[in-house]
Amino acid sequence: MSQASTPARILITGASGCVGQYTTAWLLEHSDAELLLWLRDSEKLTAIPADHPRVTLLVGDLRDTARFAAELATVTRVIHTATAWGDPERAQQVNVVAVKQMLSLLDPDRIEQITYFSTASILDRHLQPLQEALAYGTEYIQTKAQCLKDLEEHPLAEKIVAVFPTLVFGGRVDGTSRFPTSYLTEGLAEASKWLWLARFLRADASFHFIHAADIAAICGHLATTPHQRNSEPGQGAVRRIVMGQRAIGVNDAVATLCRWRGVRLTPGIPLWPWLIETLIRVLPIEVNAWDRFSIRQRHFIHDPVTQPEQFGGSSHASDLEAVLQDSGLPPRGPISMRFN
Repeated sequence: MSQASTPARILITGASGCVGQYTTAWLLEHSDAELLLWLRDSEKLTAIPADHPRVTLLVGDLRDTARFAAELATVTRVIHTATAWGDPERAQQVNVVAVKQMLSLLDPDRIEQITYFSTASILDRHLQPLQEALAYGTEYIQTKAQCLKDLEEHPLAEKIVAVFPTLVFGGRVDGTSRFPTSYLTEGLAEASKWLWLARFLRADASFHFIHAADIAAICGHLATTPHQRNSEPGQGAVRRIVMGQRAIGVNDAVATLCRWRGVRLTPGIPLWPWLIETLIRVLPIEVNAWDRFSIRQRHFIHDPVTQPEQFGGSSHASDLEAVLQDSGLPPRGPISMRFN
């Protein structure tokens, strides 16, 4: 619960998205905070009642920040999940320009904390910014890297917690969850169709993942406890938290999915770098500079990574088996998909 004598006023941007709705639901259950939900389409709000007495909807585009200047001046906490990708111009306006405009409308004497969502893809193993993100990244990666760089120099930098989710699961592939389905969870059904091929291949690569419910628990803790400034040496004023479970190898992930779907794993063919390069040249695959960098890097791991346990909680999905159980992907048989 907030330490303030009056309930906190928390602004959540991107409130209709997967992470936004998990976070909103967590705060309604575990706090007495007043929630201002900034979203473009109120019809997409499925996890909580839009007419909840502690909820105020701000319906509009993030690029139109001046429209909600009065409301922004009253908030004590911000959880900024909204983002854009695909169109370079829109990504620049939403992921960089609109963030600065939003921060400029906050009351510096009232605001206690800003939780800013980025992506773990722009950090190296030791949570330092990747120079390649600015040099080779997609419009999404580049704008996230640029915004983090700008935030380090912002007057409110010491009040900012930058959170970097790894691969995000959430919702269900059968559409029965009240929460939106994340792109990664949606992809489980498609990935299952390729297990007949994947079971023959082996890749020297690894990654972290995190469930949106665990992201919500971490962000909820941050938003309802006194703000802590960054104390990590070698970093800037902005506190950095990479959210993810322990790293899992690609081969282990394929093996787990094969067991879940009842597909027999076979002795595999190593995907050596030269073989991957050959396949890229032979097959009709479009690969950009960031894709090539990612293929060379292979191991997307970070130290430290943070789970709800670091804040006294417990993870909703601490391993891939738990993710599959929660996802609605049937352990065997045909796959029925109905997305939100």
